[in-house]
Amino acid sequence: MSDRIHPQRRYDYDRLLIGGQWVEPAGDGVFEIRSPHDGRLIGRTPEAAQGDVDRAVAAARRAFDEGPWPRMSPAERAAVITRFAAIHRAQADELAALTTAENGSAIWFTRMLQNLVNDRTDDFLRLAADHPWEEELVDAAGLRTIVRREPVGVVAAVIPWNAPQQSALVKLIPALLAGNTAVLKPSPETALDGVRLGELFAEAGLPEGVLSVLPADREVSEYLVGHPGVDKIAFTGSTAAGRAIASTATGQLKRVSLELGGKSAAVVLEDADLDRVVEGIKYGTFLNNGEACVALTRVLAPRSRYEEIVTALGALVESLVVGDPSDPETFIGPMVRAGQRDRVESYIQTGIKEGARLVTGGPGAPEGLDTGYYVRPTVFADVDNSMRIAQEEIFGPVIVVIPYEDEAEAVRIANDSPYGLSGAVFTTDHARGMEIARAVRTGGFSVNGAPRHWEAPFGGYKNSGFGREYGRHGMDAYVELKAIGTGLTV
Repeated sequence: MSDRIHPQRRYDYDRLLIGGQWVEPAGDGVFEIRSPHDGRLIGRTPEAAQGDVDRAVAAARRAFDEGPWPRMSPAERAAVITRFAAIHRAQADELAALTTAENGSAIWFTRMLQNLVNDRTDDFLRLAADHPWEEELVDAAGLRTIVRREPVGVVAAVIPWNAPQQSALVKLIPALLAGNTAVLKPSPETALDGVRLGELFAEAGLPEGVLSVLPADREVSEYLVGHPGVDKIAFTGSTAAGRAIASTATGQLKRVSLELGGKSAAVVLEDADLDRVVEGIKYGTFLNNGEACVALTRVLAPRSRYEEIVTALGALVESLVVGDPSDPETFIGPMVRAGQRDRVESYIQTGIKEGARLVTGGPGAPEGLDTGYYVRPTVFADVDNSMRIAQEEIFGPVIVVIPYEDEAEAVRIANDSPYGLSGAVFTTDHARGMEIARAVRTGGFSVNGAPRHWEAPFGGYKNSGFGREYGRHGMDAYVELKAIGTGLTV
């Protein structure tokens, strides 16, 4: 086996980063972050309490209402973020190893994602350079109007544990470039890389008060979301939590964007190239241990090729290396925590009880992996789309293969879901693939695994949330629009 890639040091923090300053926490709670692979202690950080939220929001409020950050020119703010981008890129390997240690994501994935995140920061900087922060409209009669994009205010960015650096920066970078101040609330499971991210922003020279990092549990997160000093909530996480946040935001008329769960379908047409299907499912379904909202967890296969496809997917899953996530040869690591492992196991048991055919995988840990939060990557066949394993987000390395009679039924099954985040079609006929792509109601879709342009909006339909991230849509999620009539042209 290859050499393991571990964090360079222990990450022990005894203070919280509030407004760019290290301060004593209001409470005495501590998060101990341990490896989901072997229980090794990765580090500690204080657990934020409600008093810390009050201080962080007050610091952000002062920085927004009175400080220099919102009053800088876009170019001046971009200069600070450019310094951050260089610092952050230099720490890519460290942050990838730290995230792998925290949440069990395989090191191949965290390294790839870390480099991608750095590229997206650079892309946001290029976009900000010519974004229409202020533009003039002139009608036929010569009436002039200035349209300004102004920052929303104090942003609460609440992120999950499965891709924490990506989830944080796709919110913080456009929010900060637009002139907002922010409070980042990382998940307890990945609190350390969140605090480390705050350190890097401070090193880049963010003014006092602009950014705080508060590792916290759900109760304190709810307090942050409902805090009267917060103007905008940007959330990535479960649909259940998203509903609660939406309710709070609506009641307080706060701006809110929600990137939630998914149960995405991969539609395999009769003419599909099976090798391309297998490759697409490998990286589209089992990326990040299957703990991905965009995962293609329902495979819709034509009856004419059903057993061929089921057999190929079973062989794929049996070939995936499961084990120590710090080993570059590992494809799938452990689940993030015991509760998540138990959740995935319960769905595997449910699938068996529902009458689905177990192709490979099943209950219990993989052979030789009795310690750590491991599950067996699993394929179910003969699945009806009404089964719980086809309707509910499992968030683990489990896929279901559903048969269909014709393409109309495939589209109907794909759309028969409370979610609408992602999806894919595999076919050698591009025009037919585009017809399927246009018919499936999701925020994103792929033909034959093709990646999407970075400026394309990312977000979901239905229970997958609302609002969009990335590109101009992602930048405008953090602005208010002001129209100023200035009179007639001379």
